[in-house]
Amino acid sequence: MKVLTLKKKSILKTAIVIIFTLTVFTFSTSLGMQHYYNTGFSTGLVTATTLNVRSGPGIQYKVVATVNKNEYIRVFAGIGDWYIVQVEGDYVGAVSKKYIKPIYPNATNTGGITSVNTSNSNSNNNTVSSSMNADEKEVFDLINKQRTNNGLQPLKVDEEVQKVARIKAQDMVQNNYFSHESPTYGSPFDMLKSFKVSYRTAGENIAANSSNSGAVTAWMNSSGHKANILNSNFNYTGIGVVSSSKYGKIFVQQFIGK
Repeated sequence: MKVLTLKKKSILKTAIVIIFTLTVFTFSTSLGMQHYYNTGFSTGLVTATTLNVRSGPGIQYKVVATVNKNEYIRVFAGIGDWYIVQVEGDYVGAVSKKYIKPIYPNATNTGGITSVNTSNSNSNNNTVSSSMNADEKEVFDLINKQRTNNGLQPLKVDEEVQKVARIKAQDMVQNNYFSHESPTYGSPFDMLKSFKVSYRTAGENIAANSSNSGAVTAWMNSSGHKANILNSNFNYTGIGVVSSSKYGKIFVQQFIGK
């Protein structure tokens, strides 16, 4: 009986070791090293009718949220054929990259847009933003001159609003329209919301002009545009200026108060 008992214990120990080994192997396989890469853009446009956001980079992972066509999502990194993203409701997960259109390259120089890198940006910077091109810097200075001449505080650059204004100007040139209502992004307020910009109050000025000073002068000669520029409730701005073969330049200035 003693020998049999010992054998049973030995067999039991062996079985436990095998189970433990298999468990460790399974665990280490499921948590294998993942290789992430920089996508080169921070915002993506959903192209699928409905896109599943999964808890991991693969269809074997559960669905944690869904997003619809033409919605915008924040893209953090890539892993294989998947992007790690944040969507409405602050869900973070993975989506298939084939259904995401990059709409904000961080380092391009097409369509009149100069190189942009907001990775070290400071949204509370009241000087000219490093992400502005020369035209945008000039317009920014001219606008703040108008404000200070009228006893108002100068506007500060909000890097997210700066990004949205640039994209709106680019969209106007590419899709050949001149309107506050974008066929791609909707109203300025819809667009700010899509890019997750928080604000208390907001406004937008647009212009088509061959010169930067000409655009600002035209705004100041228009009661509605002037009211936005001299609105004391606005304290942050973003300015997009993009070359246009039709107008010379397209100007978009977005204002927010927060």
